[in-house]
Amino acid sequence: MTTVNNPPDGSPPVDSPPRVGGWTRFVTARPRLSLLAALVLTVLAVLAGSGVADKLGSGGWEDPGAESTYATEALEREFPDSQPNLILLVDSGRVSVDDPAVAAEATRLAERLSGEKGVVGVGSYWGTKAPALRAEDGHEALIAARITGDEKTMGETLDRIAPSYRGTLGPLEVKIGGIVAVRHEMQTIIQEDLTRAEIIALPVTLVLLVMVFGSAVAALLPLGVGIVAILGTNAVLGALTEFTDVSIFAMNLTTALGLGLAIDYALFIVRRFREEVSGGADPTTAIGTTLRTAGRTVLFSALTVAVSLAAMLVFPQYFLRSFAYAGIAVVLLAAAAALILLPAALVLLGHRVDSLDVRRLFRRGRAKSTGHGTEGSAQNGTEGGTEGRTAWGRTATLVMRRAPFFALGTTAVLVLLGLPFLGVKFGTADDRQLPSSAESHVVQQHIRDGFPGTPGGGLEVLAEGRATQAEYAAYKERVAALPDVARVDGPLVKGDTAYFTVQPEGEAVDEAGQRLVGDLRATEAPFDTKVTGAAAVLVDSKKAIGDQLPLAAAFITVVTLLLVFLLTGSVLIPIQAVLLNALSLTAMFGAVVWVFQDGHLSGLLGFTSSGSVETTLPVLMFCVAFGLSMDYGVFLLSRIKEEYDHTGDHERSVRLGLQRTGGLITAAAVILAVVMVAIGTSRVTNTKMLGLGIALAVLMDAMVVRSLLVPAIMRLTGKATWWAPGPLRRFHQRFGLSEADPTPAKQPNRDTDLDTDHDANPDTDSERDSVGARG
Repeated sequence: MTTVNNPPDGSPPVDSPPRVGGWTRFVTARPRLSLLAALVLTVLAVLAGSGVADKLGSGGWEDPGAESTYATEALEREFPDSQPNLILLVDSGRVSVDDPAVAAEATRLAERLSGEKGVVGVGSYWGTKAPALRAEDGHEALIAARITGDEKTMGETLDRIAPSYRGTLGPLEVKIGGIVAVRHEMQTIIQEDLTRAEIIALPVTLVLLVMVFGSAVAALLPLGVGIVAILGTNAVLGALTEFTDVSIFAMNLTTALGLGLAIDYALFIVRRFREEVSGGADPTTAIGTTLRTAGRTVLFSALTVAVSLAAMLVFPQYFLRSFAYAGIAVVLLAAAAALILLPAALVLLGHRVDSLDVRRLFRRGRAKSTGHGTEGSAQNGTEGGTEGRTAWGRTATLVMRRAPFFALGTTAVLVLLGLPFLGVKFGTADDRQLPSSAESHVVQQHIRDGFPGTPGGGLEVLAEGRATQAEYAAYKERVAALPDVARVDGPLVKGDTAYFTVQPEGEAVDEAGQRLVGDLRATEAPFDTKVTGAAAVLVDSKKAIGDQLPLAAAFITVVTLLLVFLLTGSVLIPIQAVLLNALSLTAMFGAVVWVFQDGHLSGLLGFTSSGSVETTLPVLMFCVAFGLSMDYGVFLLSRIKEEYDHTGDHERSVRLGLQRTGGLITAAAVILAVVMVAIGTSRVTNTKMLGLGIALAVLMDAMVVRSLLVPAIMRLTGKATWWAPGPLRRFHQRFGLSEADPTPAKQPNRDTDLDTDHDANPDTDSERDSVGARG
């Protein structure tokens, strides 16, 4: 670790003498051995992670400790008929479902289903004549049953029996639906969509990397790091399934973060390595400097992202916890690959990292036409690398010159974009997550549109404790008198346990249904009652998230403040980082409501709006997007801090920090956005929302917050940006981190004009700017 000494008089800090750490010696001493070991571990990861998708679950939105979960499990155990998860939609065509031939065939179908292994509680319209099981037009009716076992067993049972019950059966046309079919179809679609997303993202990412690096060899390195991180995380998820439930949705995050962060980290390291090599350093020395500087920032950035993702561990829903497992694993593996495998490869490649430079002809032509003979001076609009005259340098100069305008204007725009989130309505994930053509979605939509009441959407009241028929009847009367109750069925009694079914007047999970859950739980009864059903699960899930949200927010905030302080030694910068990162997410949350809840662009994006946002999604998106925003924030702040450590000039440091990382951050954000958009092509709405929402957040953060808002705010705060009280300054002197090159820097004359200061060493700064622009 490089210790940054901050003199008490406020003068610029001076770095300690350089030291090559053991880590650098380990990486550079036996690079071939490091790569060979990585290859062996990757092969083992492929074997360990094969088939992991089949072990993952497609649920996890409910709180396992909630009242509704307890009641659901008790009803599944005592009254399996009350919890059907398999629905057969029987279409009788032009004749009525009461036609004798239709009734006979449907009865035989129900009897055959009841004989299937793993299927219990079979009931049908033809057996019960229940009005709720017959469509209002008289041409459709339902057969309901329950498949027993865990998610994997239920999926296997469904795969086994579905071909015999789907399609044309005599006078009947049968479609399969129900919760088990929805989740099984969702799992299958996610696996197919993930494969397609990888096929889309990998070649597009490679093309973008070639455009950024110019060299095909350099472009392949980040992809290699990302693939190693993804394969390693799949192995980790496979191991976790032996101990806990893991959601199938987590695989999407594995792919997105594995590629995105690996590319971010590799861009940063390769950019710094090429900068050092172009300055005359040999590859081994260049790697040492790179790991002491950029490598330290990569490690620090990985910790900040992991912290944001770790906050999801405080929530009880395994859907959220799964993303924490997958995210932390892939972040740490991406950082490890970038800090071990990538340096080893760079040592072996040396100057050959620029091989297969597809832009050489363009650069030669530009050099001849402009008169600049250096390779770096004509890249990416650096315009010779002159300080302040590049595109990013001009942007930083303009923003700081009009700092109040950009600070207020950008903040106002971001707040305006986030206003739709004030109208957010939370709901549960259902069949409408699937494409409209999915069979289980079709079945549920027919039930939703054509059947009376809310089949499968009612509330169940579990009654435990000995009671008389009179007591049951009195309780039923009290429940029937509650507002928004359409009908009360039951009780069905088994020993000392009974249950009632309560049908609400409106939608199953609308606001009235959620109020009814509270009314039922408050209704006096001579026995213990517990309420479950879709609305009850939603109420309990919202409560679980609301109870843990302050803890998660406090965890992210406190740890982020501490980490950014360790990086910068400032009190103000960590506060700015947290507030600006949160502000950068407003556009994402506004778009989530405007598009996915309200249904705008649903035709273009190919999804069915349910009129609500699944309760856990905003939490997930916040943690992921906040972590990625911190990732880019660390890259920018570390370079600004490095320049400030070298010069002590605040405004010049901000300008050079943006000038030398603006291209890098933008390129990384565009590439990550491409990966997230590929994930967003999924046919499952939650995955589409996750991918497109985070892509928008990443682009807004890199192109608006980092480019405009951060330099404007830092210009307004001035030298006070770097202030810290004495005790904290001494704490940072001992434990702080810095990306500054440990070579002692010559301090400039504070009275010298910035342009004059630059001209004092034009070759060095020009070279650093030109090479940095490649990133």
